[in-house]
Amino acid sequence: MTYLVGKPAWLLAFALGLSSAVFAQQQETKQQSVPDAPSAQRPTTTFPANTKPAPVIPGDPGQPPETNSNPQPAPDSDPALPTAAKPMPQRTNRPAEDDGRGGFLIKSRVSFVTVPVTVKDSDGHLVEGLVRRDFSIFEDGNPVPISLFTSDPFPLSVAIILDMSMPDATLKKVNNTVSALVGAFSQFDEVAFYTYGDSVQKVDDFTSSSDQLTASLRRNSRLHGTTGGVPVVSGPMASGPTVNGRPFDPAATPIQSRVPTRESHVLNDAILRAAQDLSRRAPGRRKVIFVISAGQEHGSVASYSSVLKQLLSHEIAVYGVGVDTAAIPVEKTLERVHIPLTTYGNILPKYVSATGGEYYAELSQSDIENAYAKLTEIARNQSTLGYNTKATAASNYRQIEVRVHRAGLKVYAKDGYYPLPPQRSATPQ
Repeated sequence: MTYLVGKPAWLLAFALGLSSAVFAQQQETKQQSVPDAPSAQRPTTTFPANTKPAPVIPGDPGQPPETNSNPQPAPDSDPALPTAAKPMPQRTNRPAEDDGRGGFLIKSRVSFVTVPVTVKDSDGHLVEGLVRRDFSIFEDGNPVPISLFTSDPFPLSVAIILDMSMPDATLKKVNNTVSALVGAFSQFDEVAFYTYGDSVQKVDDFTSSSDQLTASLRRNSRLHGTTGGVPVVSGPMASGPTVNGRPFDPAATPIQSRVPTRESHVLNDAILRAAQDLSRRAPGRRKVIFVISAGQEHGSVASYSSVLKQLLSHEIAVYGVGVDTAAIPVEKTLERVHIPLTTYGNILPKYVSATGGEYYAELSQSDIENAYAKLTEIARNQSTLGYNTKATAASNYRQIEVRVHRAGLKVYAKDGYYPLPPQRSATPQ
């Protein structure tokens, strides 16, 4: 300001006023350049038509973290900005190589149980429009508060199991329903295919391609079932032609050593193999085993109780279509009877009832095709209840009872579950 020395006083005052105005204008421009704080509202997610996303289950470790799909660029820090004008920092995902040693993590373990339920009226029709207050849940006889209720449809992870030890005529009838079976699933479902007789075979891994599933089923349809018939172990036809009481063929096997072989039906092993694969599928999907069988069991390594524990531990439901002898009315009355040294009767309904699934016994091809559509509809559109429970040893079975508070309705749900052992988490070094 030395260049103003000796100038009139009015000129000095004019220069000082002009400098103050320029400084105020610069400050106003800098404040206007501060960006607005990013919106805290979640972006809208678009889902396919006629489809709803599976709800986020509290305490589910498999759910992905929430992220902002349209992040705003972070403004440059400026110490001259007032505190109220600074935008709030956004949460970002850590890179994969970050070991997290620079921060801290608070962990809480919650045991959460989900219970899919089916409600039908006195005519066997599905009941819709139920809400949370229509249900009550009891664990080991004690009421528990319901913290989750949804009637949204779930995508399915399905393991189809086909009994190859059925008679050839029945197997051909089932193979003719391939198109209806594939059509029962949507593009959002994933399906694997297994067969069993005296052993278990995984024909096709989980896929969402209807073309791939159709090709696998059609390739399998070229195989044949059993020929049936009663084995001949005595009498004139047992050892072939004879001359003077001696076999015409000296190499023929004597009658005394002819023992009928017992056919194996390893249904337990087949369900166990499918359950183990389903337990590794992504969470947020309804896990289902879809069995097409006469339901006989003989020769499995796994027992019914051990397989059922695997199913209930991983929230897997069994749905069944009983064919061949399982659909004969007389056979239905004997399915709970087991004669020593013979195969078990139809044990498929036992799996279905214990896991909260559904079962149809059908003889004709059209009825079998209709059963496919009914079963997938029920599995996809069940209401889902959930509650928190205390953590205990994984070997302790817990009984579940679901009640519906409307007259004339019947609720179908699993009888109980086995809690999984707590997951071990690595701690930073």
